[in-house]
Amino acid sequence: MQHSRQQLTLFINEERGLFESIRVRYNPAQHALIAAHITLCREDELLLPKVVDNIRSLRLQPITVTLGPPARFADGRGLWLPGVGENTGFHELRTQLLNGVVAIPRHQHPHITLIHPRNGLCTTAIFDELKEYRFPTRLRFQQISLICQQGENAWELQEQFELSY
Repeated sequence: MQHSRQQLTLFINEERGLFESIRVRYNPAQHALIAAHITLCREDELLLPKVVDNIRSLRLQPITVTLGPPARFADGRGLWLPGVGENTGFHELRTQLLNGVVAIPRHQHPHITLIHPRNGLCTTAIFDELKEYRFPTRLRFQQISLICQQGENAWELQEQFELSY
């Protein structure tokens, strides 16, 4: 039996082409598994259907995530754009979604992974090249996606929820 995982994700729409062109070039294995995104809630936090009920019953607003410049992580093997500043909207959204599921949600650092160390490698040359790119410093998200992965297969969309005023 294949292991199944679910998570709530914020897929990138703004500047998506920029992110995907980098990911397909420098981390094609991860690019094939999942589109550029920020993970909102990981599988160990999701108590379905309670989280989905929260999404449907709350009046959730679009959020903006503020990002810093490219940085290496995982002993330099990975590359991401880390969230910087408070990113209050992101953390408040997590708290609302996990209400009744987790008393105090763990702190999750929003980020966009450009090169995942599990199946890619950020070299010094790649880092030097990518740190010269002009990445957006703020991205707006108006949709939450519930996605699922079976075994090592690509993540699949199960349901989308609009964030609206």
